[in-house]
Amino acid sequence: MARHYQKREYFVANHKINFPQVRVLNDQGEMVGVMSSREALGKAQEQEKDLVLITQEASPPVVKIIELSKHKYQQQRKKAKARKKNRAQDIKEIRFTMFMGEGDIEIRKRKIKDFLEEGQKVRLSLMFKGRQISKKEFAYELFGKVINEMVEAELAKLEMEPKITGRKLIAQITPV
Repeated sequence: MARHYQKREYFVANHKINFPQVRVLNDQGEMVGVMSSREALGKAQEQEKDLVLITQEASPPVVKIIELSKHKYQQQRKKAKARKKNRAQDIKEIRFTMFMGEGDIEIRKRKIKDFLEEGQKVRLSLMFKGRQISKKEFAYELFGKVINEMVEAELAKLEMEPKITGRKLIAQITPV
């Protein structure tokens, strides 16, 4: 049984910051000045806050006077936002069949609408079985109806025109 452990993130704070000079920021991110680590720690303690190392790659290293818990929360939110942004690039695929009922088409349209409102790209696909490929015009007509409805509702724009690759008809729409 595989276990997934979260990678712990450690923050260097307060007395663990040991540089001769540091660039100090306040909790709004505004520059306070360049001073010794001890002076910066003293300022942080005056304000009853922590001194947190932001980056040590800069010259001099950058520290921030902020509550450690608040800093951890901000970093967590930043990562969650980045993950959400990456997830938005996923393409959702909705499959159709050649001769499907109106009710089934309506359900798929609703699903497409939901995905578009979430900011997801949607790929429409239809697999031809047997001799269905000789009736391509029905498939193009179906895709045309669905795509036009989404474009007219100003939910999507056509990214990839319907085209046949092998035995599959594919089109792609993206949120506006």
